Amino acid sequence: MASRHLARSIVLQSLFEWDFYKKQFDLAKIVERNIENFGGNFDEVKFTKSLAEGVVSHLEKIDKLVQSSAPERPIAQLGIVDRNVLRIGLFELLYENKKEVPPKVAINEAIELAKSFGGESSGRFVNGVLGTIFKEMEKS
Repeated sequence: MASRHLARSIVLQSLFEWDFYKKQFDLAKIVERNIENFGGNFDEVKFTKSLAEGVVSHLEKIDKLVQSSAPERPIAQLGIVDRNVLRIGLFELLYENKKEVPPKVAINEAIELAKSFGGESSGRFVNGVLGTIFKEMEKS
């Protein structure tokens, strides 16, 4: 597994745990533990931590954007995997350096995470939401 993809998987697993326990535990500690448990010989520790911190620092804006892009599916009613895959994908789409993480890479990586960790329709749902937001970004 490529290092950046593994980093995103670790962040997803960490956000899942953090979200599942209603954000009552320190996400940084969860990320650190998951890097130790799943990272192995891992060279993307800084990227992993930065991605997790970035998602949380922009969480309110990201969640509002998800809500406005998929109004028929309230954010609180989304599956934990789908919700957090969208958060990762949107953070990368909106806030990461576009040279480091091009928009299409951010979308594709989110779709792959959704397919790997989510339900049967997760990949299509994530693709639809991120695709809609990306098209709106291109217009403006």
